[in-house]
Amino acid sequence: MYVRFMSGAAVREALAALRVAHDALAACDVDLLTRQELLETLDELETLTCQLPTQSHRLLARLQLETTAKELGAKSWRDVLRIRWRISSAEAGRRLTDAALLGPRGALSGEPLEPVLPATAKGQALGLLNDEHVEVIRKAMARMPGFVDPITRGQIEVDLVRTATSVGPKELKDSADLTLFLLDQDGPPPDETERDRKRGMSKGKQRHDGMTPISANLTPEAWAVWEVIFAKYAAPGMCNPADAEPCTSGTPSQEQIDNDHRSLAQRQHDATLVVGRIALMSGNLGRLNGLPVSVIIRTTLQDLESRAGVGVTGGGTVVPIRDVVRLAGHANHYLAVFDGATGSALDLFRTRRVASAAQRIMLIARDGGCTKPCCTVGAYGSQIHHARRDWAAGGLTNVDDLALACGPDNRLVDAKGGWTTTVNASGDVEWAPPPQLDTGQARINHYHRPERLLHPTDDAEALWHNDDPDQPGGPAPPADQVA
Repeated sequence: MYVRFMSGAAVREALAALRVAHDALAACDVDLLTRQELLETLDELETLTCQLPTQSHRLLARLQLETTAKELGAKSWRDVLRIRWRISSAEAGRRLTDAALLGPRGALSGEPLEPVLPATAKGQALGLLNDEHVEVIRKAMARMPGFVDPITRGQIEVDLVRTATSVGPKELKDSADLTLFLLDQDGPPPDETERDRKRGMSKGKQRHDGMTPISANLTPEAWAVWEVIFAKYAAPGMCNPADAEPCTSGTPSQEQIDNDHRSLAQRQHDATLVVGRIALMSGNLGRLNGLPVSVIIRTTLQDLESRAGVGVTGGGTVVPIRDVVRLAGHANHYLAVFDGATGSALDLFRTRRVASAAQRIMLIARDGGCTKPCCTVGAYGSQIHHARRDWAAGGLTNVDDLALACGPDNRLVDAKGGWTTTVNASGDVEWAPPPQLDTGQARINHYHRPERLLHPTDDAEALWHNDDPDQPGGPAPPADQVA
């Protein structure tokens, strides 16, 4: 314990000296420096900037050995960094990845091990690599084929580091791409393990025109399934939305085939839509968080009557009203209209713990997704949470006492030192973080209902609770500014 105390004191002393040195540099008058002196000073500052991340790697690696994200009140280490330092989830992930690859490691026996990318870590510690260089090398090593032996991998990393000391990130990436290309020419054909590693399907962000881009790497088995489906449903004349009565079964007429001017890509898109509808209409997809797998859309009565507005699905997709109406004609979907009453019982009090289907639908319409601040999980991936008071503590299963929360966030709620939730006077769900993550951040999640920001309440200041400038993160920003 004495050794650790001395080590902690030494670290604090070193940090204090670093701050003093920075303050001294900031106080210097640079107006009288010559051009050469300015360049030399900037060079030294750039080298120091390149070196500083190595200290973050060391400290993050040690922190993850000392405690867990759950003990700090977060569902993941990425959330710890994102919440405490108010950085993006992507930036938090990058820092954690860099710490895992470039920071010190230890064997199970306690013996210290070199970093996963030792040459890159050394180059950064010497100030020879900047963040862009490190990212290029990290991504290149992650793309390294599995058949490359450890000695060759190490040599390739050393070569990339050596290249990075004399070129920029673009030239380094070009060199890395060429190296990987040449490796693939000599390696064996991809095996099942390599294919499984590369498989995936990704959805991009919905664009302003309402379209959603998708990219995919399909395994041979997956493409074999869709290949035969497309052969049937993406054939000329099939599933054509331009036809008065599109052919979705059997064989299209010759007139439908002749009048089909769609491209192959368009026919495959329309086939995917029809096959999805058929699957939803079958009723054989089971249940999702207590409801049959169905499209759930929220909208307003005014938009529905005008046929000119939009609806929003439980996954956050914006759908034009004309498409909403067309969807409703194909399957038993759920449409929650705010100005209408369903007649279903929405207040169950203590008669049951599990929310009813009617309550789930209205919560999806009201919350749109997980109510924890900064969580982007949509309603389809969320559970029902007793927000005002936990069921075990006498909470009521009433719609105004409930809220949506994704599984990981729902499990974070703990009145004994963890996250806590409440419902304010405006009916909004507020999440209060545990002390170690409380930096005065917002308590309400507007991600899924951004339109509410256009009509702020009079007590908007209640969103912020930290006015102490000495607390981590400093004082809360004014109500008209973001955190």
